[in-house]
Amino acid sequence: MKLSSVLATTLLLGGAIAAPTHGRLYAHLSKPSAALSEPSIKLTASDNSTSPVNSYDYLKGGVQNPEPAPYTPAGGTGTDPKDIPFYHPLSDFDWESLNLALHQEYIELDLFRYALKRFSPAEFAAAGIDDAGRYLIEFMSDQEVGHARLITNILGPNASKECKYQDYPFDDVKGFIDFSQKLTKWGEAGVYGFLSHLDSRAAATLLTQSITTEARQQMIFRQFEGLFPMSEWFEPGIPQSWAWTLLAPWITSCPQDNQKLAWQNFPALNITNNPDPQNPYVAPAIAPLHSQGLSYPGRKVELRWEQPGKTVGPDGKYTTSVQSTGTPKFVAWVSQLNTTYTPIEGISADGLGGYTIQPGGTVFPPEGGLVNGTAFDPVADPVVNSTMFIAVTDDNPYVTPFNLSLINKHVLAGPAVYAAG
Repeated sequence: MKLSSVLATTLLLGGAIAAPTHGRLYAHLSKPSAALSEPSIKLTASDNSTSPVNSYDYLKGGVQNPEPAPYTPAGGTGTDPKDIPFYHPLSDFDWESLNLALHQEYIELDLFRYALKRFSPAEFAAAGIDDAGRYLIEFMSDQEVGHARLITNILGPNASKECKYQDYPFDDVKGFIDFSQKLTKWGEAGVYGFLSHLDSRAAATLLTQSITTEARQQMIFRQFEGLFPMSEWFEPGIPQSWAWTLLAPWITSCPQDNQKLAWQNFPALNITNNPDPQNPYVAPAIAPLHSQGLSYPGRKVELRWEQPGKTVGPDGKYTTSVQSTGTPKFVAWVSQLNTTYTPIEGISADGLGGYTIQPGGTVFPPEGGLVNGTAFDPVADPVVNSTMFIAVTDDNPYVTPFNLSLINKHVLAGPAVYAAG
C-alpha cells in the first residue's frame, strides 16, 4: 500500500423512483448584477505589484521584506490599492470551473425543492425531521438561489441556465437525506479542488463565501441522517472532471444556449457493497455516538465499473473516456490530505470488476507529547473516514491536494462516493 499525501515525509511520516421530471424553477439568474459589473480597469492574471521575490525563508519566519504600507506585510495577491478587484473569469480554466460550480448549485436547488414538494410533513416526521428541520431544508434551497445568482453574475450573460434532471435515486425521506449528504459532499469537494487555482482571485473570494455555506449544508444532512457531523479533520478536494463525472449523469437536458463543459467524463464506478448509512433505528441527532462504524480497515470493498464510450449527461453531448491504455491495478482513496492506493484483486473475467481492501493509517502519527512546547494527549485521525471518494487507476502516482488533477491521466473509472463513516 502506498501513501501519497501533502508533505508526506515531514507530516505523515509514511503516513447513493419514479417521479416527475424536474426542470426550470426561475429565469432571472442570467442577468449580471451591477455589484459585480466590469471595472473600468481590466486586470490580468499576472497583475501583482506587491509580491516580493520568491526567496522567502519560511524556516526563519517573520517579516523579511519592507512593508509596502503600515501594518501590511509584503506579499499576497491583490493587496495593493492599485489592484482593482475583477470579479469575472480571467481564463478558460476560470470560466469552465465556475460554470461547473453553477451546474452544481442548480441541481442542489432542484433536489431540495423537489423533496419538499414530494414528501409530506408526516413523512418527514416519520424520518425524525420536524417542521423546523423542513424549514431548514427550505432555507438551504433559498441559499442555492443566492449561490446560483452569484456565480451567474460572475460568469455574465453566457452563464449556463437551469437544466432538467433524472429521477433521483430515492423513494423516501431517508433516501433523500442520504443522497443529499453525498451530493453536497462532491459539490463541496469539487470546488475545493479548483478554488486555489483560479486566475481570478477576486472571483475565488466570492466562491469561498459560497462553498463554505455548502459545507455546512453537508454537515447538517449528516446530522439528519444520524451520522457524526464531522468525523474528519480535513475536507478533501477533487478535480473538476471527478465532480462532473458524478454530476453529469443526473442531467437529462439543458437549454440550447448552454455551453458544453470542457471537463472529462470518466466511466462510472460502482461500489456494490458500499456501506449504507440509512439505519431505520438511528434518529437525527446533533452528534450521535455509535458503537459500530460504517466501515473499518481491512474491509473487502467490491467494485464494478463500466467501459469508456458511454453517452452520459445532458442532451447526449458527453461520452465517457479515459486517457490511459493501461489496465486496472489500484484503487485511489481520496480523503482529507491523503491519496492512498490499494491494489485491485480478483479481476473479473470481463475485466470490469474486482475488489480491494480498505486501508488503515492516520493522517498524522497517533502520538502524544510536545508540539512546539505544547503538551497534548495521543490522538489519531483515520485517513479513510466520513464521506469520501475512490477511483480505479492504472498506476499509483504521487499526488498531493494541490496537484491532485495529475491523477486524471491514470483514472480508468470513477470516482465513486464511499460512505466510510
